[in-house]
Amino acid sequence: MLGLSVSQSALALFVAVLPICAWVSYTDLKYMKIRNAAVLSLIAVFAVVGGLVLPPEVWAWRWLHLPVVLVIGLVLNIALGVGMGDVKFAAASAPFFSADPGRVMLALVLLQACLILAFVAHRIARAIPAVRAATPDWASWGHRKFPFGLVLVGALLGYLGLIAALT
Repeated sequence: MLGLSVSQSALALFVAVLPICAWVSYTDLKYMKIRNAAVLSLIAVFAVVGGLVLPPEVWAWRWLHLPVVLVIGLVLNIALGVGMGDVKFAAASAPFFSADPGRVMLALVLLQACLILAFVAHRIARAIPAVRAATPDWASWGHRKFPFGLVLVGALLGYLGLIAALT
């Protein structure tokens, strides 16, 4: 709508989602919860900012990504116990990603890399006494599950950042 380049559009979306991603990371680490308000905020950003910076037909078609990822996430929730906060955040993030096969591959590689990096970083951080002392009430330190919101945030920010930098 504003006639921005792909790079400029990705940068605008990156800046708009950054505070929401910080919020999701914090709440997932501290409470092992991704708030519905964060999910709705992410959807609102795509509705407003996405509507301004993406071509109308691209913006409209990308809305289909949300229900597709939501259904896949519900199946994963039922079959594997994936958290519903993670499912909802992944679905809300989906419209920010292109369905172009090359971009889908980029997103999948980023998701895998973020999974490994976030898991290792989380496990190292929780093993450091000073970190544990500074954040004694964080649920993720003692929880048997991993705060997957960190992975989803990393993948979303990494994707938008790479698209902004490389296109």
